[in-house]
Amino acid sequence: MPSAPTLILASSSPYRQQLLERLGMPFVAIAPNLDESPLLGETPKNLTLRLAQAKAQAIASLHRNAWVIGSDQSADLNGHMIGKPGSHAAALAQLKQMQGQAVVFHTSLCLIGQNFCKTIHVPTTVQFRNLPEQVLDQYLRLEKPYDCAGSAKSEGMGIILLEKIESEDPTALIGLPLIALTSLFLEAGISLPATQDSQ
Repeated sequence: MPSAPTLILASSSPYRQQLLERLGMPFVAIAPNLDESPLLGETPKNLTLRLAQAKAQAIASLHRNAWVIGSDQSADLNGHMIGKPGSHAAALAQLKQMQGQAVVFHTSLCLIGQNFCKTIHVPTTVQFRNLPEQVLDQYLRLEKPYDCAGSAKSEGMGIILLEKIESEDPTALIGLPLIALTSLFLEAGISLPATQDSQ
């Protein structure tokens, strides 16, 4: 039997790689070289839709026989985009700003390959608790989520900061919505679970 087509994750994110590993499908991760700055007036949702497709297209143009997955995420607090903090001080400021607030994490996903291209959006609404600044500071020093939009890892200790999570896809908040991705695989004719009849 023919071997499965090459699968590429257009990302350097270790979180997305760990999620994709759950499906047991062999893949390689290649980071696209893109300017991820928002366009003038672009909403957080539209930014993620555009970048998810742009990431997938950038890698697909170099690997035409592969299936390529692109994904992007942004956090939205009352229409204001919240990015990756990059430092302790910025992360603490983010968490203080989000206390008691509902934040929408927009995660978009694109699958390209073999005359197939589809991009979808999966929103997740997260209600943050009201907590003392000392708790926020201690959390940040322990988990150091400075590369995460919103400064909290829901899959780790950051769950203590959250009161409620509402989403159709629990993995979307971590960065790669697997329910949506498997739906795209099935729509594209990719068999699940993957078989290894050919080495």
